[in-house]
Amino acid sequence: MNPIAKFLIIGGAILIVIGLLWQIGGRFFPLGRLPGDIVVEKENVRFYFPVVTCIVISIVLSLATYLFRLFK
Repeated sequence: MNPIAKFLIIGGAILIVIGLLWQIGGRFFPLGRLPGDIVVEKENVRFYFPVVTCIVISIVLSLATYLFRLFK
């Protein structure tokens, strides 16, 4: 099998699993609505910047990368 096709299939499967976990886990862990996320609402404008959510995702991905490299 072509390595690019294999990479795309594996990447798609990983995205599907992440999407399912996000859908199920969103009820228990309010990712995107954490304290510290910036929300500014005006009459016709809503500005949303998830600062804390970005930090949490960055820490989790960094830890996962570290553990992957450690056990590889």
